[in-house]
Amino acid sequence: MRTAADRRKRQNSRLAVAALSLTLATPALAQRFDATSPVTGQPDNPGIGQEAAPNGLPALKRSIPDGLTRDSGRSSLGGDTTGGEQTGGDSLRSPLSPPIPRQTLGQPGQSQLDTRITTGGRRTGGSSTAPANLAPSTLLRTRAAPPRRIGSATRRVTQSVTQVPPPALRLSPVVQQPVVGVPNPSTVTPIRPLFPLQAIGPTLGLLTPGFILGTDLARAIPTDPAFAPIGYQVGTFTVLPTFAQSIGYDSNPDQTSRQIAKGSVALRTDATVDFRSNWSSSSLQGSLRGSYLETPQNEAASRPAADGTVRLRIDANRDLRIDAEGRFLVDTQRTSSANLQAPAATSRPLLAVYGGSLGATETFNRLSVTLRGSIDRSEFDNARLANGTTINQSDRNLNQYSLQLRTAYEVNPDFSPFIDLLGDTRVYDQRFDLTGVRRDSDGIALAFGTSIGLARSVTGEISAGIQHRTYVDPTLRDINAPLLNAALVWAASPLTTVRLTAATGVTETTIPGSSGVLTEVATLEVQHDLLRNLSIVLGGSYLRNDYQNSTIRENGFSATARVDYHFTRWLTLRGTYLYQKFDSTVAGSSFQENTFLLGLRVNP
Repeated sequence: MRTAADRRKRQNSRLAVAALSLTLATPALAQRFDATSPVTGQPDNPGIGQEAAPNGLPALKRSIPDGLTRDSGRSSLGGDTTGGEQTGGDSLRSPLSPPIPRQTLGQPGQSQLDTRITTGGRRTGGSSTAPANLAPSTLLRTRAAPPRRIGSATRRVTQSVTQVPPPALRLSPVVQQPVVGVPNPSTVTPIRPLFPLQAIGPTLGLLTPGFILGTDLARAIPTDPAFAPIGYQVGTFTVLPTFAQSIGYDSNPDQTSRQIAKGSVALRTDATVDFRSNWSSSSLQGSLRGSYLETPQNEAASRPAADGTVRLRIDANRDLRIDAEGRFLVDTQRTSSANLQAPAATSRPLLAVYGGSLGATETFNRLSVTLRGSIDRSEFDNARLANGTTINQSDRNLNQYSLQLRTAYEVNPDFSPFIDLLGDTRVYDQRFDLTGVRRDSDGIALAFGTSIGLARSVTGEISAGIQHRTYVDPTLRDINAPLLNAALVWAASPLTTVRLTAATGVTETTIPGSSGVLTEVATLEVQHDLLRNLSIVLGGSYLRNDYQNSTIRENGFSATARVDYHFTRWLTLRGTYLYQKFDSTVAGSSFQENTFLLGLRVNP
């Protein structure tokens, strides 16, 4: 028989079961576990921390408000999806654990993170957020993990240094682009005629402006590497031979007065050899050129021309450099020249100048001292007249000995001022010339200048000073004259190059009563590449001769236009026009000339 106590216990059990069934049957709103601010009453850091799982227990949140996942917006300091960083609750999950399935709206234990949050912290949309914003119970608050901040300021840097090992360079493959076509050759730097040498040479005033300009422009500025000649490898040298044949017309090949000028078809042949050593230290390079102008309708005007320079540099040690040079120049004298005075000559007599120099340069940190000695010889061929007689010019042959001392200081790589002290003596083969005058002389010059390289756009050197020359014969007066030398190259643009050369000096003469000739020479050249294989060259030259203690004055001018079209590396079509005008106070010595040439240039 059951007692009343047993009946009450059974009744209480039935009530508990009924309450539990009612509770389970009624859908409940998910409990939120956000920390509520005691000041504003709004959740702190909404979307961060805990939420109710389907079983009613707290779980880490997997998404943030507005439907954004935890992997979104990781550009802040706290996380970076690309770097593999995880922040918030997701950082505690293993990458191998299965994803937590999303719950549909209205299910028990549903998360309210899909609702939107206003700027005031209140949620809108969906069901009421009031129950979800209640503070969690003490038990759940104790069990819940505190909200986590999104990363730290030094986490990413520390991870990249400590957790990402640097690549081993010795194990990294080296990927190189394949070589297509013919490799570009190393360009051989052409050697230009040395006008400072000619400035102290005794025969500069005897040359024509056209020869000076033609010699200076004989070797063009290197063109596009795609059309530069490759040359031949001979031992440790790179050799670049060149051959050119041209045909055209010359209006005055004799270079005489207009009254007796006789034009002719012109056939010009040119041959050039440039070479350079490929040594790791020291160097040997040179350039040799020869040409012959054939005028079939005026055989007396046919003439050769040649010039060349060979240079050797020996690097004795880090501070000592030894330089040696050999040079020559061959031309012909005009029959109407004031110094020849043989207008009835049947041919143009030869003129040859050749010599060499040897010097050494010692460097003391930024200071350098150069001492160079030179020997040059000038020879004149005899002139033959139409009546069979010969004009002997052996009394004009002479030797010149010179010494140059240069002291330079390198302020910076683009500016190196220097001081030049030059001294020379000229000794004739014969003691007296045909007029009984001794023409041996001594000269001294002082010049100040600088070597410049302004951002590699303007390179070269320029100097100016004064020179003084005294003569052995008392009837010849001393000469004081300015001294100017310049050799500048201006790279105006990748397609345009400007080159300027200038020189002054005192040259020799056979005019009775005149001690010497003050000669001034300047050339200007502009080269522009219209295409990679098409270039145009415009040049001009000026020559002035002032005979001291005489009334003779000579002024010459020449201009040229040249077009080079490169078919290939080894074949070039060249068209040239040359204009010369020479005015002299001597009757019959002035002339004017026009030359047209069209030919092929071959670089085998």
